Amino acid sequence: MNTTTIVLILAVVVIVSILLIVGSQLRERSRIERARRVTALEDTYNRTLRLLTELPGQYLNKELKLLIIRQMEKAAADLKSLKAGESAAQKVQQAAQLRQAAEAGTDKQAPVKVDTPEKSKHIQELLQVLFKMLESMHKARQIDGATAKKNLKYVLFLVHKTHADLHVFRAREHVKQNQIRKAIHEYHLASTEMNKSRDNPLAVKAIKSFRTRIDELEEAARENNEDQAATQESQTTLDREWDTFLHDDEWKKKADYDD
Repeated sequence: MNTTTIVLILAVVVIVSILLIVGSQLRERSRIERARRVTALEDTYNRTLRLLTELPGQYLNKELKLLIIRQMEKAAADLKSLKAGESAAQKVQQAAQLRQAAEAGTDKQAPVKVDTPEKSKHIQELLQVLFKMLESMHKARQIDGATAKKNLKYVLFLVHKTHADLHVFRAREHVKQNQIRKAIHEYHLASTEMNKSRDNPLAVKAIKSFRTRIDELEEAARENNEDQAATQESQTTLDREWDTFLHDDEWKKKADYDD
């Protein structure tokens, strides 16, 4: 075997070794990328499922529910195409069932009373997730500009309402302790929050209710002779109106978010 043959054999061995190493690295990268993709899709699915199950029932209208479910369906379908196990098929089936229930209106959830700082914070975090989801859907051209604008505007209204909820909760606690000036301050803050969505008829209605309540408390403070029974009765009326603020579908008939 001459020198040239030996050199050629060594060159072939080196080239084959390089190809094997490169091929192994590409397969590893593909495996890592697939695992990353599966993890991201599972996170998307679970995150959108949380929006459906953890946001107060009175917050989500039919259109928002269907947009959330659309994201779930896409994530589930992508997981199935990646052959991500039996759970992928289960997610596809679950998303289909959720869509069927949403379209039929049989997915009613009990309204949630936002009466603690912890609940308010949790809901605000979920609304931020929902807002980002709608933005990403618009950027990906999954929804048009008008649909994105309308729903983003409504989500912002819900954010402001959730902030107002916390101030109303604090005001109620101050009234119970007969701390009228502090209660008035909290109602002013609640009114300020709702004023950020003043183009929404429901926000205008809430602001009027807060101003009425503030006037009642101001009168009690001026007289310096707060009638606890009257105060409590008025508080109960306002509480009932506020707590049932979004419990029905009236806002869809009254509000136009395409301005």
